[in-house]
Amino acid sequence: MDTDAHGHRPVGSPAAGAVHRLAQRHETLATVESLTGGLLATGIVEIAGVSAVYRGGLVVYDTELKAQLAGVPAELLAARGPVDPDVAVALAEGGRQRCGADWAVATTGVAGPEPQDGKPVGLVYVAVAGPGGPTVRKLGLDGGREHIRAAAVIEALRLLTERIDALATAAR
Repeated sequence: MDTDAHGHRPVGSPAAGAVHRLAQRHETLATVESLTGGLLATGIVEIAGVSAVYRGGLVVYDTELKAQLAGVPAELLAARGPVDPDVAVALAEGGRQRCGADWAVATTGVAGPEPQDGKPVGLVYVAVAGPGGPTVRKLGLDGGREHIRAAAVIEALRLLTERIDALATAAR
């Protein structure tokens, strides 16, 4: 597969860009994944030289583990459910803190095939926590389960790269 439905390149390209930028800045990265189930981490560790950047990550597929391992407030999960922008931010912030990283990227959403807690298939939130504070992006993704998960990885890495670039520009 050369490109996805949106004409984007597969995971390796955005992962390489993010890893390269972080290596130049001597900064570290962690991941916290729900719907992507390790796919984000896999894309990152495929990049040569990543050991200088990537600290590790959490796969918190079960809602309870989002609180126990990633530190998402249980009250937030009870009130909103796992597919929520504030939960995505809490995942990223929790991963950043618990992994001792400069940056963390998080994914949460509904990959399907069925809606979850009234949330539609393809509703995904990706979040980044870093030196400039947290950011979250809502995605409405189409396609099957595999495509939604792969697109979520690409969009999470794209958001990370945008945040790194914005911080670099602001520092100039």
